[in-house]
Amino acid sequence: MAVTLTCETERLWSNAEFTDALRALGSRYWDRHPFHQRLHDGALSAEELRLWVANRWYYQRCLPQKDAAIVANCPLPEVRRQWLTRIVYHDGADTRSGGAEKWLRLAEAVGLDRADVLSERLVLPGVRFAVDAYVGFALRRPWLEAAASGLTELFSPGLLTHRLHRMRQHYPWVAEDGLAYFTARIKVVTAEGQALLDLVAGSARTRAEQEACVRALAFKCEVLWAVLDTVDYYSGGTGPKEAAQR
Repeated sequence: MAVTLTCETERLWSNAEFTDALRALGSRYWDRHPFHQRLHDGALSAEELRLWVANRWYYQRCLPQKDAAIVANCPLPEVRRQWLTRIVYHDGADTRSGGAEKWLRLAEAVGLDRADVLSERLVLPGVRFAVDAYVGFALRRPWLEAAASGLTELFSPGLLTHRLHRMRQHYPWVAEDGLAYFTARIKVVTAEGQALLDLVAGSARTRAEQEACVRALAFKCEVLWAVLDTVDYYSGGTGPKEAAQR
């Protein structure tokens, strides 16, 4: 059977249509994962909370590498300059600052040894696989798609605020200094998310690029779910079976 090729292209989404398509993926964000629900309900044991913190560390630790891949693949100096601030945010301007350091403080506050966390011996294989796939995506795909994958920032302000409140309520034994990652992130994530949305919306010039950005964000949501599926399974939850129900 002959294949007919066409030169027609699909209509470019309007900015509102593109934004709506991206925001619609909020229904697939990991705030709805059963593990997060148990966390926020105060149903985790101290050991389960430690397992989550130790494994989430691997995600936090790899974020600057993901961002560095975007910088390496981007030919636009104005975007590279903007993106460098994200690397500094996570790595810090020195060893005493940055999002990664704040997460290590959380690890210590829940009773983990910093050296154990840094050694990554507590990182589960499924978590490592999912996070490495995310970094690999940023390395291999065009910078715009990799940047768009980070638009989960659009969905995180509510989750962060809710988590901070529930952790203070249900896990009062976690020292307030250990919650600094969340308090600091809440202050900047809304503005970061909007700036990223503006960048992606302004840089996607074809319908194909727009759709690729939507797929990239969907992929990121799957990565986040895979991380929690693994932690949930090892902490006694139902794990991957929940993913088929969402």
